[in-house]
Amino acid sequence: MTEPSGVLVIAGATASGKTELAIALAQRYNAEIVGADSRQIYRGMPIGTAAPTPEQLAAVPHHLIGFLDPYERYSAARFSADAVTAIRDIHARGKRAIVAGGTGFYIRALTGGVDLAPQHDEALRERLAREARLHDSAFLHAWLTLHDKDRAATIHPQDAYRVLRALEVALASGSVRREGPIQSLVTAGITFLKLYLTVEGVELEERIARRTDAMLAANFLDEAERIGENAVAASAVGYPQAIAYLRGWCTQAELRALLIRATRRYAKRQATWFRSEPDLLPVLPRDAERLARKKLAWV
Repeated sequence: MTEPSGVLVIAGATASGKTELAIALAQRYNAEIVGADSRQIYRGMPIGTAAPTPEQLAAVPHHLIGFLDPYERYSAARFSADAVTAIRDIHARGKRAIVAGGTGFYIRALTGGVDLAPQHDEALRERLAREARLHDSAFLHAWLTLHDKDRAATIHPQDAYRVLRALEVALASGSVRREGPIQSLVTAGITFLKLYLTVEGVELEERIARRTDAMLAANFLDEAERIGENAVAASAVGYPQAIAYLRGWCTQAELRALLIRATRRYAKRQATWFRSEPDLLPVLPRDAERLARKKLAWV
């Protein structure tokens, strides 16, 4: 069986319409979707992470969505290997593959743009866990800046999970035994096209506000309470704000404002990251199909 030509990678900020576009193209071009979102990987968090709905999952096969326990850690290296495996399986069935998500580090790892240690240094991880108990996120972020200024600039100082993960990678560099290159589309010899969905600022803000209202109406607070504050996945945007409300630290109106503000800031951090992403083509959603047909020969 001839392998379908290339992989279409659709990146973009939160609420930019990645899921809807990926599904529309998947239905048109006999494709399956591989998620590239560091929070949609977790089970039981579909509301806060804006994961594909049951109807969307039924419409098109999805991979790497809702498969991990919220207390389990997951690395970009592991994602890249899992994504390559999923894409190979999709191609083996004679179908095309679309990668869609907003986690820039995952997409960069998958497309061969970053060097990662394939193994964890458990002693280092335990040390960093102790440091996290002793120091706040701002301190850890400053520590990361000393070792990897460029990476630190893409992570919010209060995003404790990503700060710790980046510190682990930075400090382990050169000290962890390697067993060959990280699996990526490049090492697998799979061609790809990376697109970044551009949405006007005002429109994106309106989408974020609508998504926030939909989340609250869909019992997001119940989801956040069930996940709890100690899960690895609980650092995702929205969950700390929900926990604050459940503890009585803010009103419902303040919660809505906090959720919108946190999501806007996250979208800005994503935009900052993707501006430096190699070989990424900014496009309007309506132009994505034309580029897939032209550059990947999708017909």
